[in-house]
Amino acid sequence: MGETHNHGHNHQPPPPQTAAPPPAMPLGAAKGPLFPPAEQLLQLHYCIHSNPSWPQTALLAFQHYIVMLGTTVMIATVLVPQMGGGPGDKARVIQSLLFTSGVNTLLQTLIGTRLPTVMGPSFAYLISALSVINDLSGSNFRSEHERFEHTMRAIQGSLIVSSFINIILGYSQVWGNLTKFFSPVVVTPLVCVVGLGLFGRGFPQVGDCIEIGLPMLILLIISQQYMQHVHPVAQSILERFALLLCVGLIWAFAAILTVAGAYNHVKEQTKLSCRVDHSFLLSSAPWVKVPYPFQWGTPIFRASHLFGMMGAALVSSAESTATFYAASRLAGATFPPAHVVSRSIGLQGIGQLFDGFFGAVVGTTASVENVGLLGLTRVGSRRVVQISTAFMIFFSIFGKFGVFFAQIPIPIFAAIYCILYGIVAAIGISFSQFANKNSMRNIYVLGISLFLGISIPQYFVMNTDIAGHGPVRTPAGWFNDILNTIFSSPPTVATIVGTFVDNTLKARHSKDDRGVPWLVPFQRRKGDSRNDEFYSYPLRINEYIPSRFL
Repeated sequence: MGETHNHGHNHQPPPPQTAAPPPAMPLGAAKGPLFPPAEQLLQLHYCIHSNPSWPQTALLAFQHYIVMLGTTVMIATVLVPQMGGGPGDKARVIQSLLFTSGVNTLLQTLIGTRLPTVMGPSFAYLISALSVINDLSGSNFRSEHERFEHTMRAIQGSLIVSSFINIILGYSQVWGNLTKFFSPVVVTPLVCVVGLGLFGRGFPQVGDCIEIGLPMLILLIISQQYMQHVHPVAQSILERFALLLCVGLIWAFAAILTVAGAYNHVKEQTKLSCRVDHSFLLSSAPWVKVPYPFQWGTPIFRASHLFGMMGAALVSSAESTATFYAASRLAGATFPPAHVVSRSIGLQGIGQLFDGFFGAVVGTTASVENVGLLGLTRVGSRRVVQISTAFMIFFSIFGKFGVFFAQIPIPIFAAIYCILYGIVAAIGISFSQFANKNSMRNIYVLGISLFLGISIPQYFVMNTDIAGHGPVRTPAGWFNDILNTIFSSPPTVATIVGTFVDNTLKARHSKDDRGVPWLVPFQRRKGDSRNDEFYSYPLRINEYIPSRFL
């Protein structure tokens, strides 16, 4: 066989044609869809402007009243016995707290943030109130009731004076200007810890009466989340009203255990947690009693008591701000503008002044648990919260009816809070979608703010005795009260740490990563066209109010 030779030429075969590589896909894109950031939650049944039917509105409003009642009873249970008060005094304190909460909530939803937030009694004032109680414990009184009234008047005076802190910070726009330093990297841990920081009021108090608290927790999860899928009719009922049904069933179960003698031979603390008749509130409460200004007597003003309350006023402002941010998401509204947050804090100061006049034992703040209830029921209607104020005021006047529900055992409320506080914390996490979650700088700021926001307050709480003395113990008692109060608050610590680190660590070169471009339009008065839709005053009130106070 012959070979064919190409003289002088050595031709090589052409290289094989290779296909162009496919464009690079984002990591994980082949495994499922990507979810872009969403400013509003699309699975809400009713947002801030839409309203359920009137029967549903009434039931949902009563549910809000039940949820806020737990914190009211907890605070009265902690403070009144240490002040020297009996069951009758505790009943009147609960009535006063309900009355002031109802009025403050109505004002806040009308001329404050206008978000569906309940303004309830705040634990932030607990350390300051305990400090006043301890300071007067060495005084001589003719009776325990006289000691109670004297202590109450001293707390009233402190609340009245310290209220001007929030009034000035709010209506001078100082607080609103402070919030302009927030970015989604700061808002995320701030809202997270306003829920997670309340873990002590969750399962630890469920464990005080595990045979009541744990069934409540399990039954609420199963009925509200799983049983609603059994039948279409059951879905709307259980999703919105499972909490009321579960409270009624477990309360009845606790009554059966009480009548059957299950708690006849147990420790006193177990009786207080489990029995439905051990508070003696029903027999001590008046049938009708209208709270009125200075019902305990003329307020007492002492400089040594004021500074702790001033610290508590600052703490309540930080807590309310975080709660307002969470409420805006769960109500389907835009992020609250700086001027709206500022006027709400100013109005909160007026509300604290009102608390001092009417003898509330603590000031009010935006209720975290009631904001969690917006997410649980998926009903963010403003009208529902406004109607709930009618229940608060009604039950504050007709005492027997009001304290009847106040006899619900604390572990039942604690089981509810396990879920509601968790929802608020999760809403905080959702704010991180507006920042770069893959930025190591953002991860650092988020991590340190979250951890220190929980860890530092836990250190202060663990080292605070029953008299309210915290780890800061210098010769200056007023200085101790301020620092112990501020650093016992998770939202306040998270605000301080997060704002400082986020605005000093490569802040200028990482505005996009921090999510600042997304947030800036909402912080300006006219930055987003939707702001007026959600936050403008009703009935054209803004035409008669100077713009600097709007």
